[in-house]
Amino acid sequence: MAIRDAFLPEFDYEMALTRKMLERVPEGDPDWKPHQKSMTISRLAGHLADISGYAVMVIQEESRDVAPPGGSKRQPTVMTSRAQLLEVFDKNVAAARAAIAGASDEHLGKMWRLHAGEKTIFNMPRAGVLRAMILSHGIHHRAQMGVYLRLNDVPVPSIYGPSADEGLA
Repeated sequence: MAIRDAFLPEFDYEMALTRKMLERVPEGDPDWKPHQKSMTISRLAGHLADISGYAVMVIQEESRDVAPPGGSKRQPTVMTSRAQLLEVFDKNVAAARAAIAGASDEHLGKMWRLHAGEKTIFNMPRAGVLRAMILSHGIHHRAQMGVYLRLNDVPVPSIYGPSADEGLA
């Protein structure tokens, strides 16, 4: 079985769960955050919407410099409305899925580097980057959003099992 064929069902499953979470992000207080060191809820929601889109750069580029000397940094999404958030998320998921579906095992086995100038953050095969930077990274921030929702008295959706607010979906 090709790597992409093993990866895509898990990708689809995790993206559906992330969308469930994003559908509940409240619009009323975009600057709310649980702690001074935390992202605002609108920024965390935007980050969740962006993460799947990173798969396109992993497939299409050889590396990514997050601190290019004299260069401009990518502008992150900040939620302005739930509709805008879901539109960005759905567009990124579709583009990511298409990029992954078109990638061969040979391509997914090639090394990909994330760096900040000369400092390497990580260097691993693209397949590993997709798992770490797309799936695991998204799951991590989705869990954070669950806490944000709970602290805002928004019902937390069931994800891998029932939540305190709902049974299995």
